[in-house]
Amino acid sequence: MHKRGFIKTYLLSTLLAVGMTSMAAPTTFKAKLDSASLLMGKQVAMQIEIVQDSNVSGYIPINEGDTLTDKVEIVGWRKSDTTDLGNNRVQINKELILQSFDSGLYTLPPVLYVVGKDTFRTNKLTLKVVPVQVDSLKNIHDYKTVQKPNTKWTDFLPDFITDYWWAILIGLLLLLAGIYMYIRHQQGKSLLPPILPKKQLLPPYEEAMGALAGLKSANLWQSGQEKEYYTQLTDILRRYICRRFEINAMEMTSSQLLSMLTAEEAAPVKDELRKILEVSDFVKFAKMRPLADENEQAFASAVKFIEETKPVEIVPPEKQEDGKNTADKKETEAKKEK
Repeated sequence: MHKRGFIKTYLLSTLLAVGMTSMAAPTTFKAKLDSASLLMGKQVAMQIEIVQDSNVSGYIPINEGDTLTDKVEIVGWRKSDTTDLGNNRVQINKELILQSFDSGLYTLPPVLYVVGKDTFRTNKLTLKVVPVQVDSLKNIHDYKTVQKPNTKWTDFLPDFITDYWWAILIGLLLLLAGIYMYIRHQQGKSLLPPILPKKQLLPPYEEAMGALAGLKSANLWQSGQEKEYYTQLTDILRRYICRRFEINAMEMTSSQLLSMLTAEEAAPVKDELRKILEVSDFVKFAKMRPLADENEQAFASAVKFIEETKPVEIVPPEKQEDGKNTADKKETEAKKEK
């Protein structure tokens, strides 16, 4: 009986020991600061210790650039070491680097460690940030690197130029335009250059004879358009007189035109012009219908007036001599042929 009881007790103890060994040991998560006080601008390390089974995997949800409080920044992780404790247990040590630029006493919130659905928290820590004395600024080397500002050439201009550049530009353009117009005016040139070249006008005689040829081919009076015929005929004569004798004939009445036409070369054919103007006035204002002979005579008179008053081309003496020599040469050659 005693032997059987001993065996049962031994087996029960063995099973209990095996069961306790097979149960997962708890995870511990602790943190402490290397120093409870910190000089403003300096850095301090938070030592984090994790003890857990070797087959457990977790993570700390902290990244570089995060903050524990609005005054304490996380610079980043410095190192991580893992130590085997035996019995399927490991110890993980991490260093979290903190920095603050504002003096004061700060309570740091717990750091979290997430394993599956479980979350572990460290104990709360207190950090005192001490102000920096002016003399000690020379010894601070842990400030973050100051980046040079990205400056542009416009940053060196006065504010009124960058704010009202468009008004200044318009003013400069107007000033340049004024200087340009002043220079052209002083030189006696047109203020604005011509956009298109002026159309070359024919001489008064050629223009008038061309217009008469066009009027003749239109056959206006032959088709009963006597008024239009005489209107165009007198307009051709008035324009010719305007350009040939520099008289504003287009704006004058017939009597005014005849009284103003005092040029010597127009005297022999002035009566021809008077007859044309009289017939034209009767046709346009009294609705007279001239005979065919009168229409043809008016046209012939207009041609005669223009032919008799056209400018006489003055031939230089050199050309006259050349022309005479040419005529003499032709006459001599003709005699030789005979």
